[in-house]
Amino acid sequence: MFSAALWLASHPEVQGRLYLAWSEPEVIGPHARVLAAALAAAAPAGLRWQAVERPDLDHATIYRTLAPEVLPALYTDEREAFDLRVPHQPAPVTVEDRALLFYEIHMTNFSRQPLAPVSIDVLDADTGATVARYAGQELAGRLAPVAAGHGDVGAIAPGTAGVMYVELALDPDAMPSALRHRVGYRVNDDIGIRTTVAGGKVQINPDPPVVIRPPLRGGPWAAVFSPHWERGHRRVIYAVGGQATVPGRFAIDFVKLDAAGRVATDDADLIRNAHGYGEPVLAVADATVVAVRNDYPEAERISRNGRHPLSKGSGTYIMLELDSGHYAIYEHLRPGSVTVVPGQRVGRGDVIGEVGLSGSGAWPHLHLHLADKPSLLGGEGLPYAFDHFVVRGRYGDIADLGVRRWTDLEISPRYAERPAFNTVVGFPAE
Repeated sequence: MFSAALWLASHPEVQGRLYLAWSEPEVIGPHARVLAAALAAAAPAGLRWQAVERPDLDHATIYRTLAPEVLPALYTDEREAFDLRVPHQPAPVTVEDRALLFYEIHMTNFSRQPLAPVSIDVLDADTGATVARYAGQELAGRLAPVAAGHGDVGAIAPGTAGVMYVELALDPDAMPSALRHRVGYRVNDDIGIRTTVAGGKVQINPDPPVVIRPPLRGGPWAAVFSPHWERGHRRVIYAVGGQATVPGRFAIDFVKLDAAGRVATDDADLIRNAHGYGEPVLAVADATVVAVRNDYPEAERISRNGRHPLSKGSGTYIMLELDSGHYAIYEHLRPGSVTVVPGQRVGRGDVIGEVGLSGSGAWPHLHLHLADKPSLLGGEGLPYAFDHFVVRGRYGDIADLGVRRWTDLEISPRYAERPAFNTVVGFPAE
């Protein structure tokens, strides 16, 4: 406490009260009274000094209860806290006329105490204006351990990290050029100091997303994706090849439906009864085939599709290098349906395989994502838009998929956009 008093005495800009509190009055009291008298005589204008003797309280309680307005100031100078980094530069993609940004903040605790984030502000790096603020349940729902599916983050222990998943829907005409972040946090010790740290500046990629044709024909197709699912593509980080990436950041699983919202006829457990099973899969752009697998086995029934090793979860797949330099990755194709080989050139709209359920999955579907390198798990997921599709409806609760019809929306053609979360869409017939 003496050091705290001296710090405040040398900082007249701090207004309020200082409590000199001690829990051993016989030992410390005489010295503290001398110090209190000296400080009172030299007190900066507007600063009131008060000495309090409370032998019934320990020092931690004194800190928390007697001087809460002073404590944060004592911890603003050179305090170890979080290292804030945004490892992948965000790039906007249009969704329902809004510019959507997906990115992650990696928060590593370099202090010697557990730190509990209580708020995160996203700021315009140029103006300082607040773009978004997360606290309470909204923060808790976005802050996760590095390994997805391993529970919530309360406090981040020393030497460990948490990941904040951010999705911003912004006005395309008022897009900041760069963002930075301010984290409010509580020190999880006997005192419970609350303070802030700022960092994690990142430039927004100004380049528009690649625009591709849809990978399928007709419909209706459910575009299954949500950034909030704990084990959804958006929330899974892989560390292969010496780098942590989110390959499924913008991945969509396409499931074909009938007019009633069913995914199959008759026995829905039989894979071949799914409406989408065997549907032609199309090249989304002029491209070169980089890699394929055409023989990963497929169970006859969905109920028999067990767990798969990490390297086999994609099942039968195709990887294309688009002329734009992006890589289009198609997964879970019907084994034996792939019609292309590595090195082959394909044209936009060419049939290259069929929808199946090889590898991981709960129903036959096509998984599509774009990445910055030819790797199933080691590339960063990139945004993309379809040149044309029609919105038919939306599933508010994805548990209704295959059980009942979607909620109808006004049929709306969309151009150079990405489908919104869990919408039902139609693609051109050819």
